[in-house]
Amino acid sequence: MPAPDAFSWTLVSLRPRAGHDSLRHAAARHGGRLLALSPWVLQPRHDDGARQQLEAALEAETLVFTSPAAVHAAAALRPLRPRRGQQWLAVGAGSAAALRRAGIEDVQVPRRMDSEGLLALPALAGAARVGLVTAPGGRGLIAATLAARGTEVRRADVYARLPLPPTAVALARLRTLSGPACLALSSAEALERVLGHWPAEAGDALRRCAVVAASERLAALARGHGMAPVALADGPRPAALATAAAALVAHS
Repeated sequence: MPAPDAFSWTLVSLRPRAGHDSLRHAAARHGGRLLALSPWVLQPRHDDGARQQLEAALEAETLVFTSPAAVHAAAALRPLRPRRGQQWLAVGAGSAAALRRAGIEDVQVPRRMDSEGLLALPALAGAARVGLVTAPGGRGLIAATLAARGTEVRRADVYARLPLPPTAVALARLRTLSGPACLALSSAEALERVLGHWPAEAGDALRRCAVVAASERLAALARGHGMAPVALADGPRPAALATAAAALVAHS
């Protein structure tokens, strides 16, 4: 990894606490440092309500896992075992890898790893019942679209996002942010949390950053908040976000 004075630009991450490492390494490969701003921490649920929701969801013919955290939390509640004819879907490659480690060998992943890509998979086109394993908030498009299609959605919220206030260190780093900077945007809820609940100076600093978005929907959200320039990454993976960010700051 380059020495601190070798970094020429900054990639801003809004991932959950303890979830920045892969993006940090990806940015460093392009000569960038990472500024980690965590709007929340992920907490698995262990209560009977979560266990009952998961049991009901796992009875569906088609299962959707929205994140690696959803897989880990579900597997901690009970072993994951496929039933004959069941289809297991993951929003992204990270979730699919987590499912395979949990013992699910046949996992479908959309080429465009976001909610829209998932909803375009043939497995969801005529699904009667879908078990959605996720957390409260986030990726609301999946449940709403499936319900509008007439699909019965059995939702299991197996973990929670606990909001975090900004630390004094994070705010200080935002205030003193200099040189080219780019926000890696892969969560609408994370951006809305920072802009709506953190001090105004945090939002002002983010609006001065360029943005690489993991989907067209997120790019439109950033533009709606007055952020520019905005570019589209080739998906939500850290390598894709960092590559797009490095190209954007180089030409801004």
